[in-house]
Amino acid sequence: MLLTQFINEPTMDFNDASVIGNMEKAVSYVKRNFGEKLPLIINGERIFAEETITSINPGNFSQVIGFISKATQKDAEAALEAASTGFVNWQKTSTRERAGYLFKAASIMRNKKYELIALLAYEAGKNWTEADAEVAEAIDFLEFYGREALELERVNPVIPFPNEQNELIYIPLGVGVVISPWNFPLAILCGMVAGAIVVGNTVVVKPASNTPVIGYKFVEIMDEAGLPAGIINYVPGSGSEIGDYLVSHPKTRFINYTGSKEVGLHITELASKGQEGQKWIKRVASEMGGKDAIIVDKEVDLEDAARGVAASAFGYTGQKCSACSRAIVDKEVYDDFLEALAFETARITVGPVSENKHYMGPVIDKNAYNKILEYINTGKKEGRLITGGSKIDLPGYFIEPTIIADVSSKACIAQEEIFGPVLAVIKAHDFGHALEIANDTEFGLTGGVYSKNRRNLERARREFHVGNLYFNRKCTGAAVGAHPFGGFNMSGTNSKAGGKDYIKLFTQMKLVAEKL
Repeated sequence: MLLTQFINEPTMDFNDASVIGNMEKAVSYVKRNFGEKLPLIINGERIFAEETITSINPGNFSQVIGFISKATQKDAEAALEAASTGFVNWQKTSTRERAGYLFKAASIMRNKKYELIALLAYEAGKNWTEADAEVAEAIDFLEFYGREALELERVNPVIPFPNEQNELIYIPLGVGVVISPWNFPLAILCGMVAGAIVVGNTVVVKPASNTPVIGYKFVEIMDEAGLPAGIINYVPGSGSEIGDYLVSHPKTRFINYTGSKEVGLHITELASKGQEGQKWIKRVASEMGGKDAIIVDKEVDLEDAARGVAASAFGYTGQKCSACSRAIVDKEVYDDFLEALAFETARITVGPVSENKHYMGPVIDKNAYNKILEYINTGKKEGRLITGGSKIDLPGYFIEPTIIADVSSKACIAQEEIFGPVLAVIKAHDFGHALEIANDTEFGLTGGVYSKNRRNLERARREFHVGNLYFNRKCTGAAVGAHPFGGFNMSGTNSKAGGKDYIKLFTQMKLVAEKL
């Protein structure tokens, strides 16, 4: 297997007429398949359950993307058993072969790129650019983790010792449960699964109920790549019925989770309790969100900062754990920055994203819609509404991009994760005060600083307590390999997805020493 150096997958040019034509065909193709009934996948077998999960286009209530079979505890038990059986041989499969499946899947995903982008637009409400970036990220995970597994096999991180031959081996953990989110239903699911299986583990996947069709398509791609049965077992279902069951089960060796803080803490608590027949301490890798801030210093290009904050706050409708939900601005440029930010935000178009006309699509579902509108009403009392602040009268969950200024750093909208298109703007006395405000949350995922002052940038490098810190650019859009992703505090376990340490989370180290 001759591999080239890893290079991030390029994104597409949606100004190119041929690209637009291909996308329009893909959009029509996906729409023709609306309403399809999809099964569970357990040990390679397609199983249609009596009860289903209905996937609805959040941008148009009348469109049903598909009906996915809903797993019961009996199905979850069967999936764990299949994964346990599959692990026996999969752990012995060569790293070269395991990585090969990832590379084949990446090739298949490239060939299906337009279709996957269209499906992300319909089921997840992503515009074409955001959806294209997600598909590219999924391909990157497959290519990067495959290469990293091969590299890990070559590593022997021990020093020589007289008259002995010593070797440290990374071996798989066993059966893992992957609980993936709806906001990156292809890329994050793909990365969570690929990182675990490439080092010899098997998995049971419980995707988010809002985006199960995309998850199913990913498992289909892995099947098309030739992955043996039982390595990935796909069981959509409710957290209360099968999520807790899977996490607590004695056959579960590790849990790989991305989602809310509340659920992440619940999973950690459940995983910490030993069960009858359990032989190990379960390992939990989690990424649990953020309350991310961008500091705007007084020595700054205001237009550049305004563009970066707007993109970070309102890209994918603010539904990223890395999204900027607080702009902390030096008092000397506060009013001018607000004016520039309002101008940038006014250029954002909102509407259905199945066509390439709108920058911002819907929020994901009714619960999110109502929650975000409640936060906006709270924010109107806690600060001064600059722009937005209302729902949009369309047959979907559409909300205006909303900016609320003059917010206290202790306000509800400055402390709680909203996960929507709402930005709180906070005035700082100086750069030191801005850093104090930025660090004054329970989270620590991403952050950013716009400044031309090198001393302030270096101070932020030391004092801004987040896992991913960006200078003079937006705080979203981590690239696989370049920006290993994961945060501090209540943002999770600092798993650093897309980094060289990630696949090690799903291994354990065995030392073999032989006297010569």
